[in-house]
Formats: sequence, C-alpha cells, structure tokens
Amino acid sequence: MKSGYQVIARRWRPKQFDDVVGQDHIVRTLKNAILTERIAHAYLFVGPRGTGKTSMARCLAKALNCENGPVVKTPEDSLICQDIMKGNCMDVIEIDGASNNSVDQVRQLREDCQYAPAQCSYKIYIIDEVHMLSASAFNALLKTLEEPPPHVKFIFATTESQKILPTIVSRCQRFEFRPIAASIIVQQLVNIAQAENIKVEEKALHSIARLADGGMRDAQSIFDQLISFCGKEITEKDVLDIYGLASAERVEALSRAIAAANYEEIVVRVDEIAAEGRDLYRVLLDLQEFVRSALLEAIRHKGKTDRLGTMLSTESLLRLLEALHAGESAVKTGLSEKVNFEITLLKAVEESRVRAIDSLIKEFTVLASSLPEEEEQKKNLISPTTEEIVSDTDSTPESTVYENLGVSTSRVEEEDALKKNELDADTQSDDDLDKWVDKIPASTKKLLEEKFNGKFVTVRSLSSSESE
Repeated sequence: MKSGYQVIARRWRPKQFDDVVGQDHIVRTLKNAILTERIAHAYLFVGPRGTGKTSMARCLAKALNCENGPVVKTPEDSLICQDIMKGNCMDVIEIDGASNNSVDQVRQLREDCQYAPAQCSYKIYIIDEVHMLSASAFNALLKTLEEPPPHVKFIFATTESQKILPTIVSRCQRFEFRPIAASIIVQQLVNIAQAENIKVEEKALHSIARLADGGMRDAQSIFDQLISFCGKEITEKDVLDIYGLASAERVEALSRAIAAANYEEIVVRVDEIAAEGRDLYRVLLDLQEFVRSALLEAIRHKGKTDRLGTMLSTESLLRLLEALHAGESAVKTGLSEKVNFEITLLKAVEESRVRAIDSLIKEFTVLASSLPEEEEQKKNLISPTTEEIVSDTDSTPESTVYENLGVSTSRVEEEDALKKNELDADTQSDDDLDKWVDKIPASTKKLLEEKFNGKFVTVRSLSSSESE
C-alpha cells in the first residue's frame, strides 16, 4: 500500500479560478475585482457543502498574495502559492469556526491583525463554518471587520447563512454558491475517470450525480469509494447495490402506477424495491424529482402531460408532488420505513384525484358562458328523445302522454289541485287573510313580527289536508 495516498477530492481540488466548476458567476466577479483593483476587505461565501467555498477562498488568497500579485492566474511554480494550497503559509490563516468560537479567541485574532504580514502582501483570515461563532464573538469582531488594517482581508465560509448576524453580513460582500448541476458533475467525473484510467458506465455516473445532490466533493468521494470496491470497471448495478438506490426504470414504473391509481401495482413494486434493500427515502426523493419534471412539462404544454403514462393536469401533478413532499419526515424518521412509504404513495394517489372547488366553479362558469342566450337557440339544444316526446303530444291525448312517460294520471291531478290551492291563496281577501292569520300559533306570530319584522301578505297551507 502506498504511503501518503490522497483521495480524489483532494487531488482534484481546484488550484485556479478556471478550475472551479459550476460557479461561473462568482469566478467572473472575483476576476474582475482583481483586474480593476476593487478588492473588498471582507467576503462571505454561502452555499451547500462541497460546492467550492473553501477552494475559492484559497484561490483568492493565492491571487492576492502571489509574488507578482494580485493576478488572476497564478504560476504553478510559486512557492507561496504552493504553501497556501497546502495550508502552510504564515500569512493565510485558516480557522475552524466550530472550535474557535469564543470571545477570547476573537480578541486574540484582533490583536494579531495589527501585525504586518511576514512574507506576503496581505494577511488573510479564512474562517470556515463562521456561523458557529457565538453572538459575543461576532460582536467582538464587528469593529475590526468594518475598518480592518489595509493589509488584512477576511474570507468567511458557511452553509447556514441565516445564523450569521445581519451586522456581520452587511460588512461583507456576499457570494451565493449554487448546487452544481448533475450534468457538470458527470462531465467532471468523466475527466477524472479518463485521468485515472477507470472504465465506468454513463448510467453509473448519473447515479453518482443523483447521490451527490449538487456537491462536487460528495461526488468525488463516492467515486473514490466505488473505485476501491469495483477496481478499474464500475457499472450502474454496483452503484445501486452499494448505496441502496433504485434504478431510473423502477422509479419511472412506480410513478406511472401512482399516476394511474393502480393500488395493486403500487404495493407490488414497493415490495420488490424493499426486498432488494433499497433506501426508500432516497426512492421517495427520486419520485419527487420525476414528478417535478412531469409538472414542468405540463406547464410548457398548456397544462397537461402524459409523461407518467396517464394524462394529468398541472393541478393534479402539483397535488401529487405536495403529498410526496409531505411524507418525507414520516419515511425518514418513522418507526416503519416501508409502511410509511406505502401510506405516502397511497395518499399521493388520493390527493392527485382531488379537485379544488374554485377550479370546478371556473369550469362551470366556462360551460355556462358557452350556452346560447336566445330562447330559440336553447330550444334547439333539446335532445332528439325529448323532441320526439314533445311532438307526439300534438296528436296524443294528455293521459296517454303521461302514461308513456311513466307518470300516473292520478298523481298529475293531485299536483294540479295543489297548484290551484296556491293560486287561490294568492287571491285571498282581507277577511280570509285574517282568518288564516288567527290560526297561526301566538308564539310563531310573535317570533315573525319581533325577530323578522314580518308582515302577513298571504298564508299558504303546507299540507294537502289543510288546504282542502
């Protein structure tokens, strides 16, 4: 075994600005700052792990402290630049915020700032995970950070910017490091594989990029581990087996079963995935990504897509995605991962079938607006069956028509009698009205008059026996 072996993540660490991948907006800004001599006294690098924050800080320190600096591209044979990359330069001090977070340590840093650099142009402090500093330590640093000596530069790096005091953030130039796109990670791994003489399947590289979740360092560490496990040839199956991933085909098949509301197939496929020992939480995240891509496609294609094998609207896909997201915590921290995973998928099916009341009202409004306004046009909408029934009434006795419709003649006569009673009630005289009002219970009359300010205009019987 070779001594002093360095992992891929360290050997392939960026040494120049151009070596940093996926952060072109930051590289361009820092290059222009150096070329135009507009170098700030404090920088704040914010972003997820493994996206190049510390590497960018070292590249900036090299560019400022190079023998002929500041320069954009530093010479490879510069001893100062080599010492900076190794962490051996006296004037570039890298501090771990987690273990140097007390007020006393910050006070010591303030005192050291007053001394001129020993061998470089600038004394540069790189504080990693700066959010770990206590509030008292931050406050002790405020004055020095606002007006540092001209030979001092601060570079802060953090993954949790919300924990940093606003008074600190306002004194720094803030740079947002983005998660690196999967395609960029795959291309970088291809370059590494060619340099390391490793044969690797393209699908395996895409699986590694999925696992890395936007972090280049994570991807390189995973790749290094796979080389140790597989040797000089890496397949997709190796990646899936080691890290418990489900293949893209299985994720797509499960997504189609959910979209089709095929409960039996969903349960069968979950059993298969669980039997293979796959990480169900990771499968849930892959499902979300697949449904999200279908949602974006539906947005581009006027609100619907059949990418999941079933034509679904934007609303259905959105509800499906929300249900999958809501089940993350239960799958990740619940007692039974498989049961919670199945429940999440079945709930997602039900949620995708739910319709919002406002969307239904909107559809009904559109349908109503399409109906003709003219009475004659509305008559033309009568179905042929109804038209035939109406035309037959011209030459058929009324009783025969009702019998053809399945309505008894006695029932029709009873309804006509009730209508007649109602018409009689409308033409009641004042004497008749008083007679009917007297029949109303006193409590009811009092309620109508006092609570509702009621005035008796006519009284109708609600039962046929009373009307008679």
